[in-house]
Amino acid sequence: QVQLVESGGGLVQAGGSLRLSCAASGRTYSINAMGWFRQAPGKEREFVAAIRWSGGSTYYADSVKGRFTISRDNAKNTMYLQMNSLKPEDTAAYFCAATMAVRRLDSVLTYDYWGQGTQVTVSS
Repeated sequence: QVQLVESGGGLVQAGGSLRLSCAASGRTYSINAMGWFRQAPGKEREFVAAIRWSGGSTYYADSVKGRFTISRDNAKNTMYLQMNSLKPEDTAAYFCAATMAVRRLDSVLTYDYWGQGTQVTVSS
């Protein structure tokens, strides 16, 4: 089992920045990739970004490219999401996830473990 704990959410004005963290514990050696997803009220959970644990290749949703940066610290088993130039439409609960898979990293169905989520609210 892998346990994931997110932190760093909050309230920020449009144009501002936030950094989310996701700390992994347990059988972290089984993780091949991690990702961030978000879910706004009444909407489906959507892909934001993903990173391969080995090599560090990154992937982004078109809606966040150029504004968000995903990174990881293997030694700390922690993943980050730096969010800049935030917009009101970025408001959502943000979830981190981990998978043993190496493909389809943009799909909710790919991920085996999920955090509890952290709320990000961007005011206009």
